[in-house]
Amino acid sequence: MVVETTVEKKPTYEELFFQNQKLKKENDFLLRLIFGEKRERFVPEQQDNQLSILVEQQPTEPAATEQISYTRRKPQKKQKKHPIRQPIPDHIPRHDIVIEPDEDVSGLKKIGEEVTEELEIEPPKLYVNRYIRPKYARPKDEGVVIASLPSRPIEKGIAGPGLIAHTLISKYVDHLPLYRQIQQHKRQGVVIADSTINGWKQAGYELIVPLVHRLRDQVLNNSYLMVDETPIKVLDPGLKGKTHKGFYWVYYDPPGRQVFFDYQRGRSRAGPEKYLENFAGFLQTDGYKAYDGFAARKEITLVGCMAHARRYFFDARKNDPDRSEWMLLQLQQLYNIERYARDNQLSFDRRHEERQKRAVPIMNEIKTWLDENVYAVLPESAIGKAFHYMLNQWPRLENYLLNGRVEIDNNLVENAIRPIALGRKNYLFAGSHNGAEQAAAIYTLVANAKLQQVEPFAYLRDVLKRISDHPYKDIDQLLPKNWKDFYTNLSINPLNRKV
Repeated sequence: MVVETTVEKKPTYEELFFQNQKLKKENDFLLRLIFGEKRERFVPEQQDNQLSILVEQQPTEPAATEQISYTRRKPQKKQKKHPIRQPIPDHIPRHDIVIEPDEDVSGLKKIGEEVTEELEIEPPKLYVNRYIRPKYARPKDEGVVIASLPSRPIEKGIAGPGLIAHTLISKYVDHLPLYRQIQQHKRQGVVIADSTINGWKQAGYELIVPLVHRLRDQVLNNSYLMVDETPIKVLDPGLKGKTHKGFYWVYYDPPGRQVFFDYQRGRSRAGPEKYLENFAGFLQTDGYKAYDGFAARKEITLVGCMAHARRYFFDARKNDPDRSEWMLLQLQQLYNIERYARDNQLSFDRRHEERQKRAVPIMNEIKTWLDENVYAVLPESAIGKAFHYMLNQWPRLENYLLNGRVEIDNNLVENAIRPIALGRKNYLFAGSHNGAEQAAAIYTLVANAKLQQVEPFAYLRDVLKRISDHPYKDIDQLLPKNWKDFYTNLSINPLNRKV
């Protein structure tokens, strides 16, 4: 009888080395995620000729000396800067409280007054609007005269436009889940059922759908878009014990400063292909493969994101500090050009000229350096992955030089996504696919309000009050970018507030 024995193959030195490097990279990433700075700010190390105090100093012969006298201006002693209290904005209501002296002032002449302002707050409180409509009988039993009720967000419902707006803003701007809002109302002695407050959210969503559709059409009908996606957990009855992973796809129009959120059940290219079927122009994305299909369309020019390329080199600093810092210095010069154009408010044409003069030589130097060094790094190392990403994305990365309208990265669309990331930490998941679709619509409206420097609650309350009676042909008047001019008779003036 022959007994076969199997001998496990021992890993080679190279395999163990790569595994060690991978574990080091993962450990560094986790430490930075927990304890490190989240901002990817690169500050080059200052080169100096000072020796460490730990290095033993070698004795040297004393150098020849000479005495030199000169006169210098004595520097003025710097005064300690004290924090300056910012004035309270004028649009905040004032309640005057006059405090007279205890002494009898009758017969005295008033020569002035001292005004001290104290900022206070009154927590949100519920109140009831009672619509009282007198009824009048016509003569000879010809009927009854009574005024019509104004349009309300929910017919025969108890929630007014302000309460519905507060519910939506609290969840999608202030990231306060509905169950916590229920607890707030309960402290005022008003018990609201889960189904009731969800019904208010549903009613608010149904009213704003026409506005969301108009925003979608306006955003997608542009020749320059940024696109990005972010995950959202969704409860699905078909999945027991776990959640479905859906995605919000976000489309941002940089020149118009408008954004559109769309919910899809997956991360496939079906979502963007549906909405970008008729798109032509510059499409700026990260390196996700779902966007590769658009490269075959001649009417679309794909533009990469320099911030993503920079992130790879930033993360590779410990792996290969010399090469990483060289690249970060070059990218810092490119971003300095962008900062110069922004600070000096250059037109798109002038920004294009500035890039051709200053950025093109830097980009050419970067490409030459990448080609010369790519075979000197390990492909699976952090620096190797940085080289791999940048070289694969290079044709798209340099496309930002083609037009002054195009940004160097897609950070603007990432900024628009940020509220979703904050919301996920609070409400954790969407209750259903339908709920995720509703959230995408509400995010679309409130994100556009913030982009247009409009106070979201004041805007949404007014829209919910008007939209039922507003002519559909004039629906654009209620879009955030036009509402500033259309706004009338609000207790809070959004034109004097910044978000």
